[in-house]
Amino acid sequence: MMLKSVTESFARVIHGLAVGHLTDHVIQRSKRMILDTLGVGFLGTSTEVFHKASEYSKIHSMDFDDTWHPATHPSGAVLPVLMALTEALPSSQKFSGLDMLLAFNVGIEVQGQLMHFSKEASDIPKRFHPPSVVGTLGSAAAASKLLRLSMAKCQEALAIAVSHAGAPMANAATQTKPLHMGNAARHGMESAFLAMLGLQGNKQVLDMQTGFGAFYANYSPQALPDLDSHTWLLGQQDVAFKRFPAHLATHWVADAAESVRKHLITDGALLPTDHVERIVLRIPDVQYVNRPFPDSEHAARHSFQYVACTTLLDGGITVPSFHKCQIDRPQVRELLRKVELEHPRDNRPSFDTLYCEISVTLRDGATFTECSDTFYGHWRKPLSQEDLREKFRANASSMLSCDTVERLLEIIENLEDLEDCSVLTTLLKGPCPPEMVSKSI
Repeated sequence: MMLKSVTESFARVIHGLAVGHLTDHVIQRSKRMILDTLGVGFLGTSTEVFHKASEYSKIHSMDFDDTWHPATHPSGAVLPVLMALTEALPSSQKFSGLDMLLAFNVGIEVQGQLMHFSKEASDIPKRFHPPSVVGTLGSAAAASKLLRLSMAKCQEALAIAVSHAGAPMANAATQTKPLHMGNAARHGMESAFLAMLGLQGNKQVLDMQTGFGAFYANYSPQALPDLDSHTWLLGQQDVAFKRFPAHLATHWVADAAESVRKHLITDGALLPTDHVERIVLRIPDVQYVNRPFPDSEHAARHSFQYVACTTLLDGGITVPSFHKCQIDRPQVRELLRKVELEHPRDNRPSFDTLYCEISVTLRDGATFTECSDTFYGHWRKPLSQEDLREKFRANASSMLSCDTVERLLEIIENLEDLEDCSVLTTLLKGPCPPEMVSKSI
């Protein structure tokens, strides 16, 4: 079959991929992504942003979700769409766990393929926030797959989604950033429904510099290969899972700071901040994560300096580390004033190659230096399944009972065997823990 365009090749892949194309490797990786994203979503409902913007920001308001390479958060724009459709569509349209896994992976695959059309996408973004761009099309693709749209309708859904895509990096580290993910999910799903109802767009939208190419420099799209030779990008490139809710680049900083701290204190003693003369971070030049004196939760999550100083003080980073009372501690502000940044030429702003070297010089002249090129949770050093479960338990228990959390764990880890996903969505709507009910009365 002769294809007319890159856009048509994407529509063919979205429409044509079947459960039989899924591999065990991809299923296992995607189940980990689903588990982590659900847990982060539950924790996100406790944030101020969530209360201000409700459904828009359940997944990304903690900056705690998975991260891929090239750089994006792939799951957050896709999973909420599938959960919503599973719950909202008539009971006669029953979806199995394999149906969900297939649609989820189609949404992830579309995002990954689009990001390989530009060298700009390989680095940490400077202009557009990737989930708002590729995430919108991933959402449209996943919804189109679950809704079983024709190849022609899949193509229209992508065209419509491009007109919904794009949000500027200027809103990173603000309360508006979480809306990017929620809007990507919502707009992608709307695009699929509008296509189903007959709305049309430019059938060459992925081929054109004035189409999807408007979001990336050096845009060079290529038609996707035939389904007979299809291989999943997720099978080749795993995601990173975060151990604390902050920009992924700060995880290298925390890792290096933990190592340096071992030279500075012993036996659980407090760091003598007045003994510290100078702190040097050798990191990539990523301007929106260069925040010398963050004054809010969201700014602190995007601050190399804050993560380094807090790790040196406390020995690690947790969810409460970004509470305002922690950010405003005098000891933190004292250390922040001593931080300097250096940007070695070989330290590129890529999640696949970046490193952090930290040097702490004391007033007596002693200097201690440590370097991290891979942190625990990165795809080169993945979280164990048990640690991923513990992260899920910690996040989900803020909203669900322990029994429900354990039942969800069991279902997701065996999702390919689930006959009806309504079992999952019913659990997700379960009652709050008793202590949360009492607080709300």
